[in-house]
This record gives sequence, structure tokens and C-alpha cells, in this order.
Amino acid sequence: MTELPLAGITVVSVEQAVAAPFATRQLADLGARVIKVERPGEGDFARRYDTTVHGESSYFVWLNRSKESLTLDLKSARGRHILEQLLAGADVFVQNLAPGAAARLGLDAASLQERHPSLIPCAITGYGSDGPWADRKAYDLLVQCQTGLVSLTGNEHGAARAGVSVADIAAGMYAYSGVLTALFTRATQGVARAVEVSLFEALAEWMSQPALYTRHGGTQPPRIGTRHATIAPYGTYPTADGEDVLLSIQNEREWVALCERFLERPDLVQDPRFATGPDRVTHRDALDTIVAERFRALDGRTVRELLDAAGIANAGVNDVEEFLAHPVLRERGRWRDVRVPGAVVPALLPPVDLTGVDPRMDAVPALGEHTEDILTALGHGSADIAALRADGVV
Repeated sequence: MTELPLAGITVVSVEQAVAAPFATRQLADLGARVIKVERPGEGDFARRYDTTVHGESSYFVWLNRSKESLTLDLKSARGRHILEQLLAGADVFVQNLAPGAAARLGLDAASLQERHPSLIPCAITGYGSDGPWADRKAYDLLVQCQTGLVSLTGNEHGAARAGVSVADIAAGMYAYSGVLTALFTRATQGVARAVEVSLFEALAEWMSQPALYTRHGGTQPPRIGTRHATIAPYGTYPTADGEDVLLSIQNEREWVALCERFLERPDLVQDPRFATGPDRVTHRDALDTIVAERFRALDGRTVRELLDAAGIANAGVNDVEEFLAHPVLRERGRWRDVRVPGAVVPALLPPVDLTGVDPRMDAVPALGEHTEDILTALGHGSADIAALRADGVV
């Protein structure tokens, strides 16, 4: 098996919640050594979001496998000295501290690169490190609201948040790709560039299509539940046995196949109301009535079989239990066992497969589990470590 691509890279992360831990976990998946710095006694507050995974938080288990946990009080001089020892041998430093905290601790990009010129600092912020909202806290749902995403999500009865932490995930993904780019740049050009990603600007990128639609169309896409705001027919319809099945028409070839082979209404192909994609959106209600009538005449299995035969994309609407048992995940072997404190749980492999590379799926650390080993490697003796513990530094 090929050596993991990031073997030999050391990442130090002062992180909490979702965005930064997601970025660093992906670096760990590829072989980087990730040292997670946590508050003594309490740790990353995501450890306490819930207790559903054998007493551990589902968020924390998802985001923190294959890392080493070091407890460290960064408000103390001795704690900051230990962090400096770590940074002297690190390649990447990731932080998503509260607004202003990094600068107060001397952990802003400019200060870090002055002390450690080869270090790649990565800051994950709410609304950017400068600008009018630099000092504001930003949590996932706040950012979903500020970017307008919530105004698009839901149905005619009201808005809804996206069901997962999309702003955090977006920022974590961009931070991960930014760090990889910076590592490549350092290797090829000899320059260590700082990386910054904000939750707001990460999700703003994901809002580009509705933003373009609104700016140039004069009105924003409507909030219409499982239907698509700018494509029709595209959405869920109930079958005769009460199952909801989603279908998606993406092009004219599929539209013709739907009319002729599923709806058994070849006359609709020539109907001027449905001649083009925009026409079908304009006359969505009439079209939905026709499609829904056909769905109501058939059971769910028959609907899916007929749509498959016609080459029309379709899907049942799974709940999470059905997703967990999905045949694609099972038959493609996407689950791996990962240790958590006191138990072993199945976790999904990273979605990117690299030929010949088996991603690392090591244990989720207990709070401070690696503190003594890390300090010993830095040259601290047992008496010094005991004193640090007694004083609450670690």
C-alpha cells in the first residue's frame, strides 16, 4: 500500500466546533499528524453537543478521528511557550478562535510568519479578519440566515434551516483545499502563504446561482419544498400506496421520454405550455397536476420501475435509517470501524478515493489523551509535567 500522501506533515490546531475540526480531520485522513489543542478540563465544546455515541458527541466522533489531543491553557505563559515549541516543528497551524483572540495571543498570520517563516497559518473566521463584521460571532444558522440560504429552504408555509451544518462544512472544505494548495506552493515555490476562510464567504460561494438568478431575473427563486425552483418537473410526488418518489428532468431528451414512456402522453411534447425548460417552470402547476395524477395511479415500486425503464432519474425519499442501510454504502464497502473511548463504531470512509491509498481511520481521542506523550517528546520531564498539571496549564 502506498504511503499516505501527507505523511510527515504536522498540523497544530487550536480548534473547536465544526469548521476547523472538519478541515484538520481531512488532513489527518491523508496521513498528517494533527495535534488538537484543547482547553484543560473542558476541551472542544463540541464534545458536549450530545452524548449519543456511547457517551460521546456525534459531532466530535465525526470530526476528530486520527488526532492527538493535547490540553493546554493558552492564557498562561507556560501554555503559550509549549505551543511555540510545537509550532517550531509544525508545517500548518489552524485556528478558529473567537474574533480578536488570535491577535491577542500572537497567533494571527503576520505574527506567526514572523516567528515561523515556513509555517502555513490557516484562520477560519465568521465574516473575515477585517471588514465591518470582523468582530461578530458567527454560528452556522446565523450564516445560513445572513447569506439568504434560509429564505430559499422550506416551503410555502415557512423557511427552514438546512438539516446539516452547511456553512461550517463549506468553510472546512475550503480551508482543507486552501491548506493543500499552500503546502503545494511551499513545496514548489518555497513560499509559505497564509490561508483564511470565513464561514460567510464560503457559503456565499454556494449561493452564487440563486444570487445570479435574483440579480438578473428580478426576483429570487421561490421557496417550494422538494421541488426545484428553476427546473420542472423536478420534485417528489405521492404514489398510490403513499410512497413519495422524486423525479428529475434535466434536458429535452428526458422530457420527451417522460411524456412518451412514463406519462403515456406523447401529445405533451408538442404542447406549447411545456415547449422549453422555462415554459415548463412558468406552467409548473399545470404540469405538476398531470404528473401527480399519473403517480397516484401507480404504486411506488411500479413508478420507480417505469421511470428506470424510461431513463428518468428518480429516488425514494430516505430517512436516516434507510440511508444507513443504503446498498451503495454497503456493497462498496464504505464503512470502517473507528475506536471511540470505550467502544468501536462504524464511520464512513472519506469520499475521495486515491488509487493505492488507504485513508487513516484511527481512534477518536479522549480529552488530553496524548498530553504526556507530546510534552515528553518536547523535552519536558515527569516532574515538569506534574507541575504543569497541578497548575492547570495542561
